[in-house]
Amino acid sequence: MWADGSGSSNGTTYGAWLVHNTVETYFGGPLHSDLVVDGIVYNYISNNHHGDQTPNITHGFDRTFGPQYFHFNKGGSLKELRADADQYGLNPNWNARFYDSIAKHVPNLITAAGRGTFNAKVDLPKGAKNAIAVLAQSGVDYQDNVFDTKACQYWAEISSNGEVSIDRVKAGTYRLTVHADGIFGDFIQDNVKVNAGKNTDLKAKWNPESAGTELWRIGTPDKSSGEYRHGYAQSPTHPLLTDEYRLYWADYDFVTDFPEGVTYKVGRDDPAQALNYVHWSIFGGKANYERPEPVYENINNWTIMFDAKAQQLKNKKTATFTVQLAGAKSAAGNTDIYNASEPYSNLPYTVNVNGKDLKPWIIPYHHSSSCAVRSAVICYNIANKFVFDAKLLKEGKNKFILSLPYGGKNYESALLPEALYVQYDAMRLEVK
Repeated sequence: MWADGSGSSNGTTYGAWLVHNTVETYFGGPLHSDLVVDGIVYNYISNNHHGDQTPNITHGFDRTFGPQYFHFNKGGSLKELRADADQYGLNPNWNARFYDSIAKHVPNLITAAGRGTFNAKVDLPKGAKNAIAVLAQSGVDYQDNVFDTKACQYWAEISSNGEVSIDRVKAGTYRLTVHADGIFGDFIQDNVKVNAGKNTDLKAKWNPESAGTELWRIGTPDKSSGEYRHGYAQSPTHPLLTDEYRLYWADYDFVTDFPEGVTYKVGRDDPAQALNYVHWSIFGGKANYERPEPVYENINNWTIMFDAKAQQLKNKKTATFTVQLAGAKSAAGNTDIYNASEPYSNLPYTVNVNGKDLKPWIIPYHHSSSCAVRSAVICYNIANKFVFDAKLLKEGKNKFILSLPYGGKNYESALLPEALYVQYDAMRLEVK
């Protein structure tokens, strides 16, 4: 949090920052995010606003979170004061000797003697960018790494030549997950053992998932819906909060932007303009100060048009349509609680191929998040593959209709919109 000096008697600027030198004891991995500031600086130790799991805190739960501290400074610009605090952030070697010295007074604090180093050489797929290696609880998606309350989490960027090193890893058994911009799916290897006082060296080859010949893709698989309209686009009116998605979501009136609904033509349209960063079931109503009355028409169905050549479909038997979501909100909101009185606690998402409905994807209540309306484009990521007979595709014009329930909404006790919604990461169509 930064004060620009307009409220101080002598014009002095002030900064207040929450600094984590490690987040090994937190949950959710590198995709985790949550509310950070309001009138105060938050330290959300465990939360699920953006869809992550939370631990079952019952008798016997014993976990020490941290270390972290609050950093106060003054007399500089926003950039300068943030940089002053940031030099200590996510730097587990900073003050390590001090933390070792107090470990005998802090339950569960692991000293250097209980840690090792993880090194890996990963053969990345062609086109992989900004690759990240994650060590977290073995056997589960790192977004769900709350079930073993003794497990920790670590991650680091992988260099362009595939090398990565993570220091000061608590001794234990981990799942290695690797993901990268531009590549659908993840690389996963369980039962990676890190021993105290030793180096763990691993070599891996990531063979990207494939269901045949790719006909097209929409968006970039990067765990985010930011590339679409009102996502990472820069706000012309808010210089401090430059990304549009960070601002009040209802300021971007879907009905005005897409008066006839969404129709996207592969190869013709720009997804940054022709696709919204949120696919709503309804728009307007509760919590929407700009449009207090809900609109139901031309909202819940999105149309994807594309052309196919006869040669592309010749002798093909199976088609696979992959949908990766950067977030989804069912009637469960961000509670992770199933409510039998809500028809859409589990959210049905339907794809229609040239007039034929495929089996719906039922997005479970415990994968639901409160994402866009809490200023986010990266939340609990999920994906599904719609596999169908390639005969449903045809030479020439083809049409997919992506549907949420018409008029779908839920009861919201908080001042939040009742609409259900999904946020697309990326989509692609393959044939085999």
